[in-house]
Amino acid sequence: MSLRGNQNQDGGGEAGVSATGIAAHELKSPLVLLRQLALELAGDSLTDAERRSIAEQMTLVSERALRLTSDLTRAESPQLHLFSLEPVNPLDITKDVRLELQSLYKAQGRTLSVKRIHHLPPVIANRDLLRRILLNFADNALHYTDIEGVVELQAQLINERSVVRLSVRDYGPYIPMKQWRKLTQNLTDVKIVHQRPLSSGLGLYISNEFAKAMDGRIGAIRHQDGASFYVELPVSHQLALL
Repeated sequence: MSLRGNQNQDGGGEAGVSATGIAAHELKSPLVLLRQLALELAGDSLTDAERRSIAEQMTLVSERALRLTSDLTRAESPQLHLFSLEPVNPLDITKDVRLELQSLYKAQGRTLSVKRIHHLPPVIANRDLLRRILLNFADNALHYTDIEGVVELQAQLINERSVVRLSVRDYGPYIPMKQWRKLTQNLTDVKIVHQRPLSSGLGLYISNEFAKAMDGRIGAIRHQDGASFYVELPVSHQLALL
């Protein structure tokens, strides 16, 4: 799922758009791709291997679109704050996300890896909401890392070991400081960044709602060759069966 969107063509200020409008924008891309793949699948000259490959692509694209609609529905739910919180092993979540997305990354000629991480304490979270946040970040990074590049799932202890930060690092286009400030000042708005035209703010909005429901926060770090998007959650001091 994408996290950033387009600027006005005149290079002016960024336009706010409703979440409904952005959802339509996000869904248009996979629907167009599915139509294109369906037309290709109807061709008479395809080999069995080519048909299997196209069918697999259609499945992966459909799964991404379903994640979007499911996450948006959940983020808008008035019962979101009622999701149960418990001690969760953050390393297990990063491995689950890598496993879920590895086929999609492979189909795009890219790699999703888990950076070598030492033992981390459990965090207070909802396992599914946390997984959804990282899936959002990793979906976005897929668009912007270099061809045959690697996207990294990272984790670290911060704030005197009281908080765990889980992040997704891509190696995409450089974002000028002026536009980066606008982005990071409005992480939860539907805003537009010219350098990453395939993205909207919908994924950030969803991720922010999920993080707030867990007493966490999201954020971003600008690099010379890409960006990291992260979620921070408090460390659990309870004994847990993980």
